[in-house]
Amino acid sequence: MASQTSALHPGRTALLLMDLQHSLLAALPEPGPVLERAQRAQRAALAAGIREIHVRVAFTPQDHAAVPAHNKAFAPVAEAGALSAAEPENDVHPLLREGAPAHTVTKTRVGAFSTTSLDPFLREQGIDTLVLAGIFTSGVVLSTVREAADRDYRLLVLGDVCADPDPQLHRTLMESVLPMQADILDVAAFEAAAGAAAPAASPTR
Repeated sequence: MASQTSALHPGRTALLLMDLQHSLLAALPEPGPVLERAQRAQRAALAAGIREIHVRVAFTPQDHAAVPAHNKAFAPVAEAGALSAAEPENDVHPLLREGAPAHTVTKTRVGAFSTTSLDPFLREQGIDTLVLAGIFTSGVVLSTVREAADRDYRLLVLGDVCADPDPQLHRTLMESVLPMQADILDVAAFEAAAGAAAPAASPTR
């Protein structure tokens, strides 16, 4: 895992914690370590004045009805009424809600941008650097990296705060695919970079 990154500018940086909700974490054999490292990333971001943003996937009945039958990923979700926005298990995990309030966006497709107001929000805040973490690596992480790169964000991925039900696929993406568009680092490296930025930071949440 890469552990070096150039300097962070807190006022221009956001930590995106993506799809870390009960209903999806249950697909991982050991969700505990991912949650613990996500909390570490939260604390480091808060101390440095880096904005924290949660991304979750959840559907209203109207959202379910809008999914076309040919959508291979989400038609079964809509048919089953799954990932309902009304169910607590589809909210951000409570352990990640214990700190200061964070901005949250709700999506109805894989990536964090296509069905949300995330991009306008980031632009309004003057944010040009995204630190990404979440599940699954082959889902929201991959899709968000690809789209964010096309939108010209600087990207850092916290490799050990991401996970996938397929560990080999996770490794392949981290080692061979995502580095083409993002810097890969671990949470310890992010803590160090955020700590170095903290003296000049002013909290934004």
